[in-house]
Amino acid sequence: MSRSAKSVLVFGIYLVGMGLGLIAMPTLVVGTLGFPTTVEVWVRVIGVLALVLAIYYVQAARVDFRPFLQWTVYARIMVFLLFTGFVVAGLASPMLILLGAVDLSAALWTGWALRKENQEGVTAVASMVN
Repeated sequence: MSRSAKSVLVFGIYLVGMGLGLIAMPTLVVGTLGFPTTVEVWVRVIGVLALVLAIYYVQAARVDFRPFLQWTVYARIMVFLLFTGFVVAGLASPMLILLGAVDLSAALWTGWALRKENQEGVTAVASMVN
């Protein structure tokens, strides 16, 4: 498994945990993160969405599906930027930036791994030509 695929797999496992937590124990997860607890179904719906995304992440990582791995970098950076925007606009607690920082860190890890793998690929091709 490539480094970039491994980084996406780890993020997928994080999403499994977050999804299952939001589905099974939404009050505990939301309260632990410092957000107001609710009995609304929407928290569990978000958990289902996280779990569905986790399936994509884990399966793409397992087969090293490069286009998907690359797309996740931009998407996870966007999550961080939008979450930060929500906080700046006064719509959410600063804790949301911390959640976004998980996405940003994972995106940077994947981006770094993809760049390193591309450089190694170019070096390997150059060695074969010489």
